[in-house]
Amino acid sequence: MHWIGLDHIRALAALLVFSWHFMHGHDGAPISFDGAHILSIVDEGHTGVALFMTLSGYLFAKLLDGKTVAYLPFFWTRFLRLAPLMLVVVIAEALRLYWIGADLRGYAVNIAKSPLTGALPNGGWSIIVEAHFYFLLPALLFVLHRDRRYFLAVLLTFVSLRLAIYAVGYDIHRYAYGTIIGRMDQFVLGLAAFFYRDLIRGRHIAAVTVGAAFLAFYYAFDAAGGVSSGPAWVWVILPTVEGVAYAFLIAWYDQSFRHSHGPVSRFIAKMGDYSYSIYLLHYFVVFYVSAFIARHVMDLSNFYVAFVWSILMYLAMMPIGYLSMRFIENPPRRFRKRYVR
Repeated sequence: MHWIGLDHIRALAALLVFSWHFMHGHDGAPISFDGAHILSIVDEGHTGVALFMTLSGYLFAKLLDGKTVAYLPFFWTRFLRLAPLMLVVVIAEALRLYWIGADLRGYAVNIAKSPLTGALPNGGWSIIVEAHFYFLLPALLFVLHRDRRYFLAVLLTFVSLRLAIYAVGYDIHRYAYGTIIGRMDQFVLGLAAFFYRDLIRGRHIAAVTVGAAFLAFYYAFDAAGGVSSGPAWVWVILPTVEGVAYAFLIAWYDQSFRHSHGPVSRFIAKMGDYSYSIYLLHYFVVFYVSAFIARHVMDLSNFYVAFVWSILMYLAMMPIGYLSMRFIENPPRRFRKRYVR
C-alpha cells in the first residue's frame, strides 16, 4: 500500500543520503567536512537515514492501525521486500572484491555475522537495524496500545543506555548511528507521531517552528564538526532530536494536506518508490561520478554547485531504480502472504 505523501518523504530521505555521498565522497572530497552551510542537513546528509527510520515507524503504525496482525506472514512479506535486492548487492560486492583481489574469506565471514553486526555492504547495516525493529514491533505495539505513556519509558531507556555507553568510554557514535540502540528512538517516535496525529494535524505554525529549530540545531552541529569531528556527547541525544523533529513533520505533512496526484507529485512519489533501490545501488557509482565531474567537467568545491549536481545525478538514478524494481524487487512479491485483517 502506498500513500503518496509518504513517498514524497522517502524521496527526500534518499536524496539526503545520495547528496551526502556525492559531495563528501570517502574522505571529504570534493566538499570538505569543515564549515557549516545554510542547508546543513544536506551537508550532514547522513540524517536521511534517521528520516527513513522515523518514517518506518510512522508507516507501520499507519499500516497496522486497528487491524489484527499475523506476524509470521508480516516477517515473510518484509523479507521478500528487502532481501532480493540486498542479496544482489552482496553478490555484486563479492564480484567487485574478487576483481580487485581483495579478501573474500573475510567478506564472507562478515556477511555471516551480519544479522548481529549489520556488516552488509552499501549501507546494508540499516536494513539489519530495521529488521531488528520488525522483531520488536509486536511487543512495542502491544505495550503502547495498552498505555501510551510507555512511549516516554522506551525513549528514556534508550537515551539512558547511550549515556551509559558514552560514560564508560565506548564509541557512542558507532552505537548511536549504526545500531538499534540509537535508532529505536526514531522508530518509536514515528509510531507515536501516528498515534497522536490528531494533535499534529493542521499545526502549521508549530511545524514551521519545529523545522526551523531543527535546521538551527543541525547548523550548530555541522559548525561544531558534525559527523566527522563533532563532540561525541551529541550522539547521546542526536537520535532523539532527529526522531522528534522528523516524527512531527512526517505526521504534519501526511495529515494536513490533500496531496496532489498530478505529474510532478507522482514523479516525486515514484522517486520515493525507487528509494530503496537507489539507496542500496548508488554506492556502486556515486563516488566515481562525483570524482569524474570534479576532474573533467567542472569544479565542485562550491557546496551549492555540488548540491545541484547531486540532484541531477540523483535523478539519473531513476532508470536504475526502475530496472531494479521491475526485475529484482517486484517478482518475489507474488509470494507475499496477507498479514492483516
